[in-house]
Amino acid sequence: MATVDVILKEKIEGLGAEADVVKVKRGYARNFLVPQGRAFEATKGNLRHVAQLKEARARREAEERADAENAATKLKKLRLSTVLAMGQGGKAFGSVTTADIAALINEKSKLEIDRHQIDLEKPIKTTGSYDIPIKLHPDVEASITVRVLAADENSESTEGSDS
Repeated sequence: MATVDVILKEKIEGLGAEADVVKVKRGYARNFLVPQGRAFEATKGNLRHVAQLKEARARREAEERADAENAATKLKKLRLSTVLAMGQGGKAFGSVTTADIAALINEKSKLEIDRHQIDLEKPIKTTGSYDIPIKLHPDVEASITVRVLAADENSESTEGSDS
């Protein structure tokens, strides 16, 4: 397999971030990365421009981290509750999943949280209060509290019950 070095112009998932010099297969570089303007060939002349790309990368990463920290402060203040249908003997019908929690967060706080950012070991199938960690950035993690109520206990305030 023939490989070639390219300099990335933007962050590409699974490959690298801007200003990274990576080895990729020649066809991938020639047919996809270079024509779409996502990378350029790593020649001696082009390697001189890497400093400008590193500055852009530093600005972007600082901006992403600041946004994640702002989101973390909003999430720490957030209190969520949802209703879970229960049968006889306290057996749950269904469960509260990461998708349900992400929908609650998006509805209540207007923050766009992806379900993959929520670190839930297994779906919640019992009532109670749960602290759930959310990975907003590789360096920033927040925790939210989700109260799960039984369907017959919903006489309390249960705004945001989408389950």
